Amino acid sequence: MNHDSSEHPVIDAAVRSLAKILWSYHNLEQEIPDSVDLILVAGSHDDRVAEYGAQLALKVSSRFVVTSGGYGKITAEVGGEPEAVRFRRIMESRGVPAGRVLCEDRSSNMGENIQFTHRLIDEQQPTTPVAHAVVVTKPYMKRRALATALKQWPGVEWVSTAPDLSFEEYASTEVPERRMIELMVGDTQRIETYAAKGFQVPQEIPSAVTEAFERLVELGFTRFVER
Repeated sequence: MNHDSSEHPVIDAAVRSLAKILWSYHNLEQEIPDSVDLILVAGSHDDRVAEYGAQLALKVSSRFVVTSGGYGKITAEVGGEPEAVRFRRIMESRGVPAGRVLCEDRSSNMGENIQFTHRLIDEQQPTTPVAHAVVVTKPYMKRRALATALKQWPGVEWVSTAPDLSFEEYASTEVPERRMIELMVGDTQRIETYAAKGFQVPQEIPSAVTEAFERLVELGFTRFVER
C-alpha cells in the first residue's frame, strides 16, 4: 500500500466520488435545540466555523459560550495567535458581545478541546452542571467531534454541528481541496483507532466507507494518516 503523499495524486472525478463517501459519513445531521447550557466552538484553520459559531451564539440560548483551541495540525505550521483567541475575535466581530465568550487556548486536539473546556466551565462554579451542549466544528469532523465529546464529557447530551456547506462548496483558497480530502482520510482512520485507544466512543463504519478510505490511501492521500 502506497503511503507517500508527496506524489501529489491527481484529484479527478473518481477521487471526488470516493471523498464524498467519507464526507457523507462524517457530516452527521442533528437537530440543534433552542436552548443549551454550552456552545463549544472548536478551533481550527477554518474561520467559517467561528462565523457559524457566532450565528449560533446569537440565536441559541446558552449559559456558556467557549472557543477552544491552541494550535492544531494546520495552525501549528503557520503560527500566529491561538485558534481560540482568533475565533473569539471573529465571533465578536460578528455581533457576539465582548466578554460573552470564554476562551480556552491550550488544547491541540479534539479530546483536549472537550477536557479543557470541561475544566474551564468547572472553574466558573456553575450552580447546575452542564447537561445539554453543542460542539461546533467542520462538516467533515462532526462525527468524530460527537464521538469524542460523548467519551470525554459523559453525562452531557451532546449535539454536533457545523457550517451548512456541501462537499462542492467547502473547498476554498484558504481550505484547499487536497488538504480537505487528506484531513477526512485521517479522521476516518481515527474513528476506529481512537475508539480502540479509549479516546472516543465507537462508531459503526460501513464497508463502503472503509473501501473508500483504503482506496484514497492507496492513491496517496496520506498526509494525516498515522503509520
